[in-house]
Amino acid sequence: MAANGLALDLEELKLLQSIAKRPRVVSLISSEIRNLEKLSKDAASVPSSQIPAPVSTATKVTHNPSLNYVSVSSFSWDQDNDKVKIYLSLEGVDLEKMETDFKPMSFDAKFHDVHGKNYRFSLPKLNKEIVPEKCKVLVKPTRVVITLAKASKGNWLDLHHKEDKFKPNLGKEKDPMAGIMDLMKNMYEDGDEEMKKTIAKAWTDARSSKAADPLKRFS
Repeated sequence: MAANGLALDLEELKLLQSIAKRPRVVSLISSEIRNLEKLSKDAASVPSSQIPAPVSTATKVTHNPSLNYVSVSSFSWDQDNDKVKIYLSLEGVDLEKMETDFKPMSFDAKFHDVHGKNYRFSLPKLNKEIVPEKCKVLVKPTRVVITLAKASKGNWLDLHHKEDKFKPNLGKEKDPMAGIMDLMKNMYEDGDEEMKKTIAKAWTDARSSKAADPLKRFS
């Protein structure tokens, strides 16, 4: 309340006090006068330099999109039937200087001004769909924990989505032999030692054979 407002209120209350008749009313008015007089003295004793300036709550910190980021490469992850947890080895993260963007099939996390550097961790194409509004980030002194809520229960084999290497690309392969050789190559890369020996022999035979159907080498 401004000082001039207090003075006007006091003046009016004193006028009411002078015309009041009932003891209870006089007592109430007198009590309020004493309260206002105390407020007036307190306000007069506080220097204007000590009165706090109003702080705007609408201020929002924005970050320059052209900032350079260091990719976070050290992390681990685990899961249960409902969620995936990703653990980033990052010390000194400020929750107020962090930006996250969760989408159904991707997420992006940016950590600004961490010991003078900006860090980024993102998965542009997740293995399976998530529920963005249920995802969350927990900042600890030496690490960051990102929780991804699975859209459907189940086990993830990987965080990243991978194309099926065994699915033939019929749109690009015109030569059936070339498609079969690519399939054998992928099977060789993902197989155990016994499988690799078998495929290596079949591959060699198929390349040298004049047979029209190289699949006969597997029968």
